[in-house]
Amino acid sequence: MRETRRYRINGIVQGVGFRPCVHRLARQFGAGGWVLNDSDGVLLEVQGPGAALDAFMDELVTHPPPMARILRVLRVPASEPEVHYEGFEIKHSVDLQRTETIVPPDSNVCEDCLREMKNPEDRRHRYPFINCTNCGPRYSIIYDMPYDRPQSTMRAFRMCGPCEREYHDIEDRRYHAQPNACPDCGPRLEARDRDGQRIDTPDVVRFAIARLREGAIFAVKSLGGFHLVVDAANEAAVRELRRRKRRDAKPFAIMVADRESARRVAEVSHYDEQILESPQRPIVLLRKRPGVLSDAIAPRNPNLGIMLPSTPLHYLLLEDPGLQTLVMTSGNMSGHPICYDNESALTQLRGVVDYFVLHDRDIRTRVDDSLVRPTQAEGLGQPMLCFVRRSRGYAPYPIHLPEPVGSIVALGAELKTTVALSKKSEVFVGQHIGDLKNDSTFEAHTDCAKHMQQLLSIRPDVVACDMHPAFRSSRAAVERKELRVVRVQHHHAHMASCMAENGLTGKVIGAIFDGSGYGLDGTIWGGEFLYGDYREFTRVGHLRPLYLLGGDKAVREPIRVAISLLTETFGEEAHRLELPALADLEAFNREVFFKMAAKKINATPTTSMGRLFDGVSSLLRICHQCEYEAQAAIELEALLDRDFQMLPPLAYSLEAQEDRLVVDYRPLIRELVEELRGGATPDVKRLSRRFHSTVVDIIGQMCGRLAERHGTRTVVLSGGVFMNEYVLVNALRRLKELGLEPHCHRQLPTNDGGISLGQIMVAHAQSASAELPSSQETP
Repeated sequence: MRETRRYRINGIVQGVGFRPCVHRLARQFGAGGWVLNDSDGVLLEVQGPGAALDAFMDELVTHPPPMARILRVLRVPASEPEVHYEGFEIKHSVDLQRTETIVPPDSNVCEDCLREMKNPEDRRHRYPFINCTNCGPRYSIIYDMPYDRPQSTMRAFRMCGPCEREYHDIEDRRYHAQPNACPDCGPRLEARDRDGQRIDTPDVVRFAIARLREGAIFAVKSLGGFHLVVDAANEAAVRELRRRKRRDAKPFAIMVADRESARRVAEVSHYDEQILESPQRPIVLLRKRPGVLSDAIAPRNPNLGIMLPSTPLHYLLLEDPGLQTLVMTSGNMSGHPICYDNESALTQLRGVVDYFVLHDRDIRTRVDDSLVRPTQAEGLGQPMLCFVRRSRGYAPYPIHLPEPVGSIVALGAELKTTVALSKKSEVFVGQHIGDLKNDSTFEAHTDCAKHMQQLLSIRPDVVACDMHPAFRSSRAAVERKELRVVRVQHHHAHMASCMAENGLTGKVIGAIFDGSGYGLDGTIWGGEFLYGDYREFTRVGHLRPLYLLGGDKAVREPIRVAISLLTETFGEEAHRLELPALADLEAFNREVFFKMAAKKINATPTTSMGRLFDGVSSLLRICHQCEYEAQAAIELEALLDRDFQMLPPLAYSLEAQEDRLVVDYRPLIRELVEELRGGATPDVKRLSRRFHSTVVDIIGQMCGRLAERHGTRTVVLSGGVFMNEYVLVNALRRLKELGLEPHCHRQLPTNDGGISLGQIMVAHAQSASAELPSSQETP
């Protein structure tokens, strides 16, 4: 008996070779029918014996194409009247002016393409844009959905005869591969000097390799934007790149050819290998092997950010045995988004580089490299992957929710911002944008929001933004008169984001630690304990306020925070303390800062845990001035060398104030000062470990007491401070020991890069109510 069945398949099922896979399976199982792409995903109708169709669908679901992700398979009514199919065909895409499918992320070049690229007999030998249905650019080149060549930047290139035949050959790996091309018909490289003049060379890659070996600095157009590239083994070249980019301390990422090359410079576990070699090809933070590469690559840091090649061009640049490791850092000026078109790169980067490697395949959407940190430790169970930056290879893959949340656009925070859009029970989180400190980054943010709405056919009726009145994204939200605006408190969004990732409902305790967030009382929060759910929260605990001397200047100069901590702890005696850290400061500035702290002149109160880390880092003479965000805290953690051993905590106290628990850090500062004034050279590594252990102890003590008070065992950990691996790992272990159920971020960054998801959850919960709730500071 022959049956006719129709299936609707959703997920990443376009632009990944899904239809050819269906066609081949249909022939294998003797089924007739058809398959097509439309705005809902993939629709297929198959006809044949029931047992054969069962086997056909089982094979399709369990072994889809490498880049595909099937989320749902629904059986829907078949054709009426029933048609008898003689064979199986792939029909043309149908555009229904809306999109229910998922935009495919970009993917690294596959092994089949690499073999062809390395084969001198192949027509794509050493072709830097080789790709097939199983690999290559996707999200970065797509204008619109459904994903077909005319809807991508590849529409500028007309396929030659051989490429056209591959494209229409069901047996070929490039069947319906939209970016399909070859040296005769596809994109091409060109080399230019720093003044933008074309360089006449028969082989751009070999020219670049030769100059890199001489110490030159290149801007290379990659998959989602430009990289700045130098020979990582050439310390002089690395230091020159730092000088030209005015980046003295922030670590550079490096690229190596394969896992063996990664093992030469870092400690690589089997789990690390899986992340390095995954199709997403992120930058992976791995523990460096001392003395192999110059410390100039990652100063005062136990880690190296390592990635494997993600494009054919990267493999070609690493083909010379004398050039095994490349610095591969984002091609941008500090504070600006990554350059992604030739013209802007030639203008913005000419003062940094000696040469450019350009190509003529346009990038529609800039997509920076993703950055992740794999963690393995006793008590965690399985290895844990934490995102520092979620972008290329992962964006805009959605977070799946247990129930629908409507159509909402969330604009994220001011720093490390991302845009998120919700549709039914999925939240699509866009790529990392950066800090909204200038027009170019804000324009990138606005473009991302508009482009994602277009690709996903989302017409939001609510816009969620941060509560801070001065944020550019928040001001832009208010200007959108056609949408209802929901302002979301910063730390509530952090808590809700972690809840959503972990599928939590009901009331939870949130330990939310970061650098800053606008509080309900108009002050800067950042060391918060919240109790609540998606709709509302109560502030049930926080760090005792300290003061930012000079406001934002204290974020860049942690010595100002150190002086505030000393003044809050010792009062009028603070300026008489003889500490090495104070001796590093000019006498005039020291006197001014102490007066500001004592009289609260231009001194902004904050409960920020991130600033407490900064102040302690400065007291220990680790970092007095920051070149990049969280440098003081990062270098303080670096002293622990990724060793999670706990030490006895420093002193602190918990005080009940207006039904809130307040963490008093002053005993901690007193004990540190006693250690620093002891006469002997202080063991700053031990003091750093004791300070970190204290923060873990605070989390355990506070959450234990709050859990008992509020009758919940569920705890979420969120905020940028939990980028600190030591604090996160030990907090999870401590809370489990206390019988609590801790949760952290696994799919999005715990820093502000994940906050847009939380904004959507809060906006949905509050919009579903007749009136917006007033979250409280006290129970």
